[in-house]
Amino acid sequence: MNPRTRVKICGITRLEDALEAAQLGVDALGFVFYNKSPRNIDTKTARVICQQLPGFVTTTALFLNPDESLVRKVLAEVNIDCLQFHGTESVEFCESFGKPYIKALGVEGVTDIVALFEQYKSARSILLDSHASGRAGGTGQTFDWSSIPEKLRQKIILAGGLKPDNVADAIQQIKPYAVDLSSGVESAPGIKDSTLMVRLMSEIKRADCD
Repeated sequence: MNPRTRVKICGITRLEDALEAAQLGVDALGFVFYNKSPRNIDTKTARVICQQLPGFVTTTALFLNPDESLVRKVLAEVNIDCLQFHGTESVEFCESFGKPYIKALGVEGVTDIVALFEQYKSARSILLDSHASGRAGGTGQTFDWSSIPEKLRQKIILAGGLKPDNVADAIQQIKPYAVDLSSGVESAPGIKDSTLMVRLMSEIKRADCD
């Protein structure tokens, strides 16, 4: 039996999108706390959404080079399971909140992905995205998946330009532990498209069964 690819949908801003994603079998939902992002969400809205999610759906708070006070405010006001850092945050900073964390690494211009992994050994997972290191994700651009070393492929969360049209190819080529989508299932930034989410889950199940 092939392992099941886990699924995270990021940039959630509406309760109806969160509940539908959960009903479709999405494993984790991401909430962006970065005010320059079109998917930025306030703590009040995020709290309302998280309070209504069913069990076993992981909630993740995404940050990019945040002040410590912002992270602690989110943790105090929203029921968050995991933190996700997209900037140049140090290992010590990521670890300082006593929560499991995901470290997002941009692969643009990177020649040694293994060395990047080694810097964040304490991360629960490593997410690889197409953007440059320390920049925001959500660009909708893919990268050369073959650049990911074989020994890392089943450990990573794969992001960057994934959508229903290409997610099966990505899974069949790389067999990542998980995939992470945002713009690939949207009708507009922060507005998830029901049809695209249904197609996404169907394509992932198909790829897992091949």
